[in-house]
Amino acid sequence: MNFQYISPVPADQLRKLPTRDVALLLLQHLAQGTGYLQYVGTMGSARQAFLQEPDTDRLVNLLSDAWCWLEAHALLAREPSQSEAFRRISRDGLDLANDPQGITRFEARQRLSGPLHPVLEATVRTNFDLGDYETACFAAMKAVEVAVRDASGLDNSLVGVKLMRAAFQPHQPGKPGGPLADAQAEGGEQEAASALFAGAMGAYKNPASHRTVDFDDPIEAAEIIQFADLLLRQVERARRRPTSTAE
Repeated sequence: MNFQYISPVPADQLRKLPTRDVALLLLQHLAQGTGYLQYVGTMGSARQAFLQEPDTDRLVNLLSDAWCWLEAHALLAREPSQSEAFRRISRDGLDLANDPQGITRFEARQRLSGPLHPVLEATVRTNFDLGDYETACFAAMKAVEVAVRDASGLDNSLVGVKLMRAAFQPHQPGKPGGPLADAQAEGGEQEAASALFAGAMGAYKNPASHRTVDFDDPIEAAEIIQFADLLLRQVERARRRPTSTAE
């Protein structure tokens, strides 16, 4: 009786899907099995399954790329009780494979995989990793508010949108603008900066201060945190600008 080899990912999908998508299909397949995982065994079985295909080597290489992608993202890990050749699905890998929302959380974490502004790295990243997206987003925008107040030297009585408008008030002829406004920039650019910071406070910080906001989308939460990161870097740039006034 001939043994029928079945590839973890069909040949047509291997040919047309990007590496990440192939890797997720491979992960789903591996999660259905039992026992430890072996790269050589998996690739060998796939090669046998692809023997009738005109591009066997390419298909195996694409599947190998997907396996390496899983390892690079810590979705596959070495099995400590076995030799170096054996792998297991990691905790994050199991979460991704078993939870329909796992891929969404994974992609959200990927958005924040690089370094954030130092004031966001502790509390904000921790709350995000714990799944407390509302607290993480509020804390991120609060950090922007604190940074703007510190850099501008404006009074503590100014908060939220009013603080941003005062700090980035555009310069006008004969009248100095806000302490963080760029006097060398064109008037429309200065107004845009003011609107950018004021809009961030109005949309993402103030609502969470006044009522419960449903931040149930981890990708949206990650992007709000990235937005706060950008604003904090803009504040740092404004802080470094020489103080000047419009004529």
